[in-house]
Amino acid sequence: MVTQEEIDKVIDWCERKKRERGRIYIIERNPFRDEIPWMRRFALIEIDRPLDAASKLSLVYDSTTKQLYQYLNGSWRKIEPDIRVEK
Repeated sequence: MVTQEEIDKVIDWCERKKRERGRIYIIERNPFRDEIPWMRRFALIEIDRPLDAASKLSLVYDSTTKQLYQYLNGSWRKIEPDIRVEK
């Protein structure tokens, strides 16, 4: 289950890495693999790499839209929090 807090945590980390490195795009190992269950499937996080050049096995962060993307069912899709219905 993807939560907004987890998404925000990954985005904050990506923004910090972008400021630290000061490069056009960055490829980093995923430091959240053991911490966030849905992040286990991504070995790498690619920051500001164009989707057409990014690995389909990576998580991609786009700093212009401040969104995370994953390749799923033949296309790149934005990662959004799951909706939790409570009674």
